[in-house]
Amino acid sequence: MSTPVELRERPRRAGSATQLRTPQTLATPSTLRTRAVVLAGGSGTRLWPLSRKHFPKQLVDVLGAGSLLQMTVRRLQRLADVELQIDESPIIVCGSEHRAISAQQMEQLGIGARFIIEPSGRNTAPALSLAAMHALEDGGDAVLVVMPADHMIGDVAAFQRAVAVATRHAERGAIVTLGIRPTRAETGYGYIEPGDEIGEGADKARKITRFVEKPPLEVARSYLASGKYFWNSGIFVLRASVWLSTLQQMQPETFSACTAAYESGQDSATGFTPNEQLFANVPSDSIDYAVMENLARGGDVEGVVVPLDATWSDLGSWDSVWDALGKDAAGNVASGRVLMEDANSCYVRAESRLVTCVGVSDLVVVETADAVLVVDRSRVQDVKRIVGRIADQQGPEVDAHRKVQRPWGCYDSIDKGERFQVKHIVVDAGAQLSLQLHHHRAEHWIVVRGTALVTRGEEQFLLGENQSTYIPLGVKHRLENPGKVPLELIEVQSGAYLGEDDIVRFEDVYGRAN
Repeated sequence: MSTPVELRERPRRAGSATQLRTPQTLATPSTLRTRAVVLAGGSGTRLWPLSRKHFPKQLVDVLGAGSLLQMTVRRLQRLADVELQIDESPIIVCGSEHRAISAQQMEQLGIGARFIIEPSGRNTAPALSLAAMHALEDGGDAVLVVMPADHMIGDVAAFQRAVAVATRHAERGAIVTLGIRPTRAETGYGYIEPGDEIGEGADKARKITRFVEKPPLEVARSYLASGKYFWNSGIFVLRASVWLSTLQQMQPETFSACTAAYESGQDSATGFTPNEQLFANVPSDSIDYAVMENLARGGDVEGVVVPLDATWSDLGSWDSVWDALGKDAAGNVASGRVLMEDANSCYVRAESRLVTCVGVSDLVVVETADAVLVVDRSRVQDVKRIVGRIADQQGPEVDAHRKVQRPWGCYDSIDKGERFQVKHIVVDAGAQLSLQLHHHRAEHWIVVRGTALVTRGEEQFLLGENQSTYIPLGVKHRLENPGKVPLELIEVQSGAYLGEDDIVRFEDVYGRAN
């Protein structure tokens, strides 16, 4: 096994309080920390209408046990159960529009995550590179356990054991992935052909001979029949220094562009953001294409696959959600207010009203306040085509739900017409909206529950239940909940333009100020 190249010492980043500290000598295995890295930049269009651009599937409670992001972070924190020195602060890489909600979900878990905010999506290789650079800066070399935010793993204990084995191989300089035994001929996954066994006893693993990305159906069937291939789980275990030095060797353009964007990035109370213009120059590439396929062809660093013998799914479609959940005697999965009569093998989810199904089989029905999906379970991969057609029509149902989550609470657009809009707004206890103004609309607020602290221009006052106020067009204002119960109010907007982009923010505790 070759020693990773030594990364050069980097200058102080703009706006950073610390200098990037690259170890002059690689840490010995006994001194390495373990750091969780969660890649949370996906959109999950195949789980529409529950998953939307501004509220993607990793932020949704798909399985009834918290959001997929929360489930992922809890699973990674439990690596301490197998005596790994897991850092208490996971690194979460996500887009700017998802950071505030992601942070809110971490606060619900009592976890202080470190956020790296991507100005634009550049795929998983740049995302991991930013996380690795931060890990080196934040205390030296570490073993990174890297996984997407939207996976389901049924046997957490088996996951822990596999990561512990992978960590020991990563400590000595290998780049390790977890491999899943295929249960069907799946054309949507990558495949790994394993080679010779390495390690002894409980640490046995396999070298990686090659990667095959999303083979055609007949090839996938032959892989399944052979019994020797693994699905590529997309879960990686590696040292921060090893990843960066390997990327520098194999993809020097990507490495240089990521380094430039990172060194010119900015720290803030909400997280670290690489330089937007420089990050736009980073080639978009996946971990598999950028590095893993090249390792399998014979590189300086060894590629290793550790089998993960656990129920696993990337929850990439409604059929996989149905498969992951417990079913009734007829093979049905129901969520919400659902009634079924003579129905079989269906997934039915009701978010806002009663949904009934009679005499049907093998259907997926998902109802939200503004959209309903009905699809044969054999055609769930085609949901993204419908989403594309809605986007072509500039339908708002692609971007957001009618009920929109915000870091301070939520709002539901309950009615809308020409020159007016009515919203039901809920502000969490102790939360506040930004100090803002609108150029094209005025607002009327009516408190229906709780107490509101209102800033309007130079004045500040309290409103109780059944009291109201008026915010004229162009006046700075802020809404706060000083109480210990949720604040609910009805907002009536009126004006020539009512879009959400007619907001000029001056102060914001969630880092959204203009």
